[in-house]
Amino acid sequence: MNRRIVVILAIWLCLAPGIVPADAANGQEEVVLPAAVYGWAWDGTEAHYDARTVFDYIDGAGELFLAYGFEQVTVRRFEKTGQHPLTLECYRMASPEAAFGVFSFERQGEGIGIGQGSEQGGGLLRFWKGRYFVSIFADGEGPEAEQAILQLGRLTAATIQEEGDPPRVVALIPGPEAGLIETSVRYLTSHILLNQRLFIAHDNVLGLNREIGALLAQYGRDATAARLLLVRYPTATEAATAYRRFLATYLPGAAGKDRGQKDGRWTIARQRESVLAVVVGAPSEVAGESLLAATGQAMRSAQ
Repeated sequence: MNRRIVVILAIWLCLAPGIVPADAANGQEEVVLPAAVYGWAWDGTEAHYDARTVFDYIDGAGELFLAYGFEQVTVRRFEKTGQHPLTLECYRMASPEAAFGVFSFERQGEGIGIGQGSEQGGGLLRFWKGRYFVSIFADGEGPEAEQAILQLGRLTAATIQEEGDPPRVVALIPGPEAGLIETSVRYLTSHILLNQRLFIAHDNVLGLNREIGALLAQYGRDATAARLLLVRYPTATEAATAYRRFLATYLPGAAGKDRGQKDGRWTIARQRESVLAVVVGAPSEVAGESLLAATGQAMRSAQ
């Protein structure tokens, strides 16, 4: 009987997520990560990094996470004889909006139904759920590793009980009917991050921070492609200030007008109460106005 109990407990510990106590520092419940999947077993060590030590783990990308409000990452490694090791990274962010932002920054693929947003490819799975952003990857590619990563992602998502909404500004943009490329949607809480996706200016002319983020999305492809940049401010006064700074910096030759051309493509800016909307790189003035009109309709529908 005793041997049977030991075996049952061992199986339970390997296959089932546990229940963990609240984090003593902030009173928040932590996520207990899986311990095994399809023959890959956790090696028993678990590394933790916070905002002070994150550069010890991800020296080249620490700024990205900190810009969104990074709090802590937990790292586990899984091994299986004859297979590539797997690494699971579970990042706790300051809010669901921050977790969405980290996920969106490098998103490329279509969703695969894990968490609140996900993608998988090339031996890497990424998803977000609630305040958590999760990355799972193998040291090399292979069909068995891909399936294990997928299942490890499902198990991890199941241990995250909370959910949360993406940034409210996401609901203000027109959808696929207006030509939206859904995998292009980015939420950016720093002008440095924005400049990596669409260069505006060296200075933070839009006043971006963790509370005021920019939504960037592409509409159309190739010759018809244009970018929509949307920023929602706490007040109309702040939006007006950002509008004037944008025009003066990005379109200095527009002579006070709300539009201008660069390399034969059109940029048109518009302030709508507390929202700044900018179409960048439209193939024609008409196309830019059409996208702004669709944006206005989406904003009215979201109210």
